[in-house]
Amino acid sequence: MPISLKAFAARSDSKAAARTHVRYYVLALILLVTAINLGDRANLSIAGDGLSHDLGLDSVTMGYLFSAFAWAYVLGQLPGGWFLDRFNSVKVYGTALFLWSFLTFLQGTVAWLPQGMIVATLFALRFLVGLVEAPIYPANNYIVAAWFPLTERGMATAIFSSAQYVAMIVFVPLMGVISHVLSWHYVFWFMGSAGMLLALFWFWQMRSPDNHPRVNQEELEYLRKNGALIDIEAAKRRSSPPKLSSISILFKSRMMLGIYIGQYCITALQYFFITWFPIYLVKGRGMNIMEVGFIAALPAVCGFIGSILCGILSDQLMKRWGSVTLARKTPFIIGMALATGLVFCNFTHSIYVIVALMCLALLGKGLAQIGLAVVVDTSPPPIVGMATGIFGIAGNISGITTPVVIGYTIHATGSFELALYFVGAHALIAMLSYLFIVGRVQRLDMTENIPTGVEVK
Repeated sequence: MPISLKAFAARSDSKAAARTHVRYYVLALILLVTAINLGDRANLSIAGDGLSHDLGLDSVTMGYLFSAFAWAYVLGQLPGGWFLDRFNSVKVYGTALFLWSFLTFLQGTVAWLPQGMIVATLFALRFLVGLVEAPIYPANNYIVAAWFPLTERGMATAIFSSAQYVAMIVFVPLMGVISHVLSWHYVFWFMGSAGMLLALFWFWQMRSPDNHPRVNQEELEYLRKNGALIDIEAAKRRSSPPKLSSISILFKSRMMLGIYIGQYCITALQYFFITWFPIYLVKGRGMNIMEVGFIAALPAVCGFIGSILCGILSDQLMKRWGSVTLARKTPFIIGMALATGLVFCNFTHSIYVIVALMCLALLGKGLAQIGLAVVVDTSPPPIVGMATGIFGIAGNISGITTPVVIGYTIHATGSFELALYFVGAHALIAMLSYLFIVGRVQRLDMTENIPTGVEVK
């Protein structure tokens, strides 16, 4: 049957009115950049065996080098959050990406220095990388808030939070091959070059939704009507800078104390896996670095799956029971209970059992990766950046303590046994904190003298 001109025109208008989906492209780009970010944190663990051998560094020195990033990352969280509350997130993000990638590239040149300068220079470069990377997760929160409606934001957050596992799946094996085939220097040169090129691509492609040339009016209206803060960057220019004193509300809340303890503990697991875990497989279990690169990816796949399941489970619990407390705490508690299982690696010599236990631990850690959603649920809207910064400080203090404590225990005992108990204890404490300290998840109210909170709906 022939199609009438009227029907054809109606069909053409329908196609013309089809909503674009640029937000998913933006999310993919955020995921890639964040994976580069996490890869640059982990590159020293892959290069570490060859680097320590060539430069004559012991486990204590390596522990301090692993922690250098976290010292600066902690110090930079609050200023970074304030910076993002004030300035354009897209520009801050791209600039930070280029700078930390350049500093990563320079780490591959430290062997050219006089022996007495190597450790200090490498520590300084790692420190500067941590300082420059500090605004990244608050920036992710801003960009996701601008690009995603409320009904999609939970899954979007879970996806970019899974970048740590993408880094272990994609970049850790690749860095392992590079280190084995070429040398440890090329690990830093490759990651640094990739990041600098990606920064140029970022500046070319990224805009806020209301300024992006590929977003049509239909997608913009969809975002606006469903809670996306599409003009969040313009709103910064119209408002006065947030006051640092506003964060006092966060420290008066028992709920936030429990959340901070939980984040400290879960981040301790993260730092074990991106610092000492590859060396544990090499020195503790007799594997070569190329094997480690591929085997370390298996737990990361499980962590990625757990992270996605975290978003799905939390959303389903919210829809079924209508309780944000149940929706956020359930995956965290179950996940941390699973993560405690890594201590059983001390009771087996089978590499297959060890990998299985580590897979289960990272599956649990991924399942517990709900913290950034909790920050959105609890933070007063005017200080989201600073609230995310404090949350980052709480977590990344463990990035200072965990590598150093493990370095000392290995130096003192000659094995990783105490190190695994140390990491497993953090998972147990995190679970207990969410069970007995956090209480009801609620949004803090800045208008109250004493922050009793407002129930999150």
